[in-house]
Amino acid sequence: MAFRNGTIVTELILLGLSQNLQICIFLFVMFFKIYILTILGNIFFIFAVTISAKLHTPMYYFLCNLSFLDLCYSSNSVPRFLIDLLSKKRSISVVMCMAQMNIGLILGGIECMLLAVMAYDRYIAICYPLRYTVIMSWRVCRYITVIMWLGNVTVSSFPTISQPLVFCKENQLNHFYCEILLLLEVACGDISLYKITIVVVGCFTLVSGPIFIIGSYIFIIISVLKIQSSQGRSKAFSTCTSHLTVVLLFFGTLTTMYVGQSKRFSPYLKYISIIYIVITPMLNPLIYSLRNEEVKKVFRKILTSRSKSKNELLR
Repeated sequence: MAFRNGTIVTELILLGLSQNLQICIFLFVMFFKIYILTILGNIFFIFAVTISAKLHTPMYYFLCNLSFLDLCYSSNSVPRFLIDLLSKKRSISVVMCMAQMNIGLILGGIECMLLAVMAYDRYIAICYPLRYTVIMSWRVCRYITVIMWLGNVTVSSFPTISQPLVFCKENQLNHFYCEILLLLEVACGDISLYKITIVVVGCFTLVSGPIFIIGSYIFIIISVLKIQSSQGRSKAFSTCTSHLTVVLLFFGTLTTMYVGQSKRFSPYLKYISIIYIVITPMLNPLIYSLRNEEVKKVFRKILTSRSKSKNELLR
């Protein structure tokens, strides 16, 4: 929809990363491969955990939740991004843009909480191993999951439901994704409710979450250092390194995006957002798989059984 003064904008234009056709084709091929790896990696991880009775523990339950979140988070934005790379008209309706924004906020908030819960899970497993099954029972895990989903759906959707954004000034977004900071910059009317929600949620997820994680790992380090054998210390630390890698990758990019921003949304931030929207969902299953001996054993077992079944069919 062409913008006219005094009218309500019903469609927004996503400018994307580039207007050059050759660059867009290159980006399409690259991000399409990344998206396929994201889908296959996360589905295979969930499948491996599901079929292996040894991996039916709270830790792997939360890892499956993380893989499911990565599938949803990537699918919320990447397919649309891929279509726009090969399209001249990169328009998206305001309703679809709001839906993409809210889904992204909900999933991002859940992942922040989930990473904090996973740190707590490692803290209980290492510091209180004898009480682990009692403290982290399946009932507790289910309650945590319900609270994470319901809490984030309610908080993230409340501003949009109570006071939908209206656009009347601009209809072009210098991004490939409906980023809330950029949408607030071009929206009309009172957006104070959104700003308050961002500050409250940001303090809870981007400040309280990392503080909780750091606190958990301080107690973990103190407990691990008390272990006499070097092999025991190495095994305890190995269960935490993958989680810390994911935490640093996820919270590092989100903090860059949302903390200490100036009044104007920097166009360079859309390139940083590629990390947590496209790259991180692909890397998470690889990080947890390559650094986890139990998961690698299950993967080898699945691949070996499949190769044996193929050989039997060929005979």
